[in-house]
Amino acid sequence: MVADALIYHPSVAHYLRYVATTAGRDKLLRTVQYFSRFYAWYLYRTNAPASSLAPLEAIKKQFGLARKLMRVGKNVEHFRAAAVAADTKGGDAIAKYLSVGRQLGYAGYLTFDAATVLDSVGIKKWDGAKRLTREAYRAWFAGLICSALGGLYFRYKLGEREAAVSKEDGEGVVESKRIQKERAALNLQLISDLCDMTVPTAALGLANLDDGIVGLAGTVSSLIGVYGVWKKTT
Repeated sequence: MVADALIYHPSVAHYLRYVATTAGRDKLLRTVQYFSRFYAWYLYRTNAPASSLAPLEAIKKQFGLARKLMRVGKNVEHFRAAAVAADTKGGDAIAKYLSVGRQLGYAGYLTFDAATVLDSVGIKKWDGAKRLTREAYRAWFAGLICSALGGLYFRYKLGEREAAVSKEDGEGVVESKRIQKERAALNLQLISDLCDMTVPTAALGLANLDDGIVGLAGTVSSLIGVYGVWKKTT
């Protein structure tokens, strides 16, 4: 039957594995949230009525709040990752320090972000929440800087590996393809990091970026995140 063919289709099983992950659901919500931010800016610039903007503003606020609640406790994961990276013996020192910086930046962001949850949901309003929100953006920005620098450094190291590969033998061809795959993944992550940087950059007033740029950049990085989680759940 058609219904059985749809229910037992491999794509349905893949979708269920995807939505079973917190990261997968978060990336979907983030995509809608940032696209709503971009589209609300677009409608505002084209003099659309306020009634058209209200649903998009509600999506931005409510989806953002839902994602904030989903992030609570995730800082422990990044503190642990930072400790593991710091304890790694040998290896590339530059890559190690950038990895530790990245994880600590994300951990700091999530810690400060979690501290503002009660204020965000309206349970207990307090003046310090705004200050902690700015500190969260600063930590996130630092983590993104380390991540982007790490990506550029790994691209440089890949170039060195590629220069040493001989493509005249089978092992060299396999290694060359592996390097190309790694470079593609690095490029995608670098694009995501650069897009994400627009959010704390605008929030901290480091650059005059409107909601159109931030919303569009956030949508792109979110879609990259959706793609990444989708591949991991294959």
